[in-house]
Amino acid sequence: MGSNKVTTCSYCIKRLRDCGYVIDRLFDRYHESDPRAWTIILDPGVASVIITLVSDPEDEYFELSDSGRYIPNGFKIKTSSIEVLVEYLVKFGINNKSATYHA
Repeated sequence: MGSNKVTTCSYCIKRLRDCGYVIDRLFDRYHESDPRAWTIILDPGVASVIITLVSDPEDEYFELSDSGRYIPNGFKIKTSSIEVLVEYLVKFGINNKSATYHA
């Protein structure tokens, strides 16, 4: 994977932080037989959206999960654009102004 691709964990984190989100890296040492590449948490403590990149030989996509609080269960995004990822987050009411969506 190239260093400036949304599928690279450090690049994705940087771009989401540039958009104003709080991001923590959770895990990136999955077993080689596991299709998950890395996992981060977006806006920990508020929306707490888990974003996992799933990368197997047949497909590559982001899986977003917050147990159905803001995002539908099993939601997947296949994109190479951070803007598309952010558009979906905003569509689900998760923006970089966390005070506006405290539950």
